[in-house]
Amino acid sequence: MLKFKRLAGLCAVSALCAVSFTVQAQTQADTKPQAMTIVVPYGAGGIVDNTARAFAQKLATELGRPVIVENRGGAGGMIGMNTVARAHDENTLGFTAVSPVTLSPHVMKTLYDPLKDLAPVAAVMYSPVYLVGGPKFTGKDFKAMLDQARADPDGLSLATAGVGSLGHLMLEQINGQAKVRITHVPYKGMAQMVPDALGGQFTLMLVNASAPVNTLIDEGKLKLLAVGSPARLPARPNTPTFAELGYPMANMTSTFGFFAPATTSADFRQRMNAMINKVAAMPDISKPLTEALNIMSPGSVEQFAAQVQREYADNGKIVKAANIRSE
Repeated sequence: MLKFKRLAGLCAVSALCAVSFTVQAQTQADTKPQAMTIVVPYGAGGIVDNTARAFAQKLATELGRPVIVENRGGAGGMIGMNTVARAHDENTLGFTAVSPVTLSPHVMKTLYDPLKDLAPVAAVMYSPVYLVGGPKFTGKDFKAMLDQARADPDGLSLATAGVGSLGHLMLEQINGQAKVRITHVPYKGMAQMVPDALGGQFTLMLVNASAPVNTLIDEGKLKLLAVGSPARLPARPNTPTFAELGYPMANMTSTFGFFAPATTSADFRQRMNAMINKVAAMPDISKPLTEALNIMSPGSVEQFAAQVQREYADNGKIVKAANIRSE
């Protein structure tokens, strides 16, 4: 009987320890910081994805919790931004070119209202847009491109980051004003466009300035024909802007920034804006971007929101005038 009581006592102690361990484990799990997700609405690689990952590393330190990057490409960035719009929490941000918010919804039907379901948080930079010819392009400049397009309708093809992207709008401006028919080749982002250009999958592409693209231009593997920028780039003084070439409506740049679900609090968006601006000013973040000819553009939540509203209205007018539709 004594042995039985001793054994029963040991079992009770063991059970108590097991319950204590379980409660402790649950408490630790409950207090473990939840990861923040940055949704990139394009495929892995490329300027948007690489920049988001650089920011994620720094923001994790600032927030004191993990920050992961999730790629959700397709539909000109709208699939990923729909994920952000439907998140309904303060653990999700989207990092993107503003076109899925200010341009694509004018071209294609969306599952979200860009101005009601998404909230601008912080602009990071704007990037010049290059018109480049790949190995298949035999001309020497923009004029030669148009001459070839007129002589051989449908003979030229041009890749962009997708239907409803900024590149798509720029191409339609060129096609419409020059009265040519350069075939649109939409991608799910810019990462695969560069290797496919080198492989001769298409003739031309509209792509943002980046270190890899700059290197390929310097090596003569890609031919820079024109640039979307307010003025000629100091690092590319011999390359005219689209405005100089007589195509002011195609003279566009890409703005990149962070968005949150509209259900997030104003306080959260202000805190994230301050943190993102702090990270953007760090030399190991800003230096590689500016060396690739991007221009840092920090500012307040209100400034970014006003820019988004303005671009949304302007792009709507351009799309309607050009009669651009989903392909």
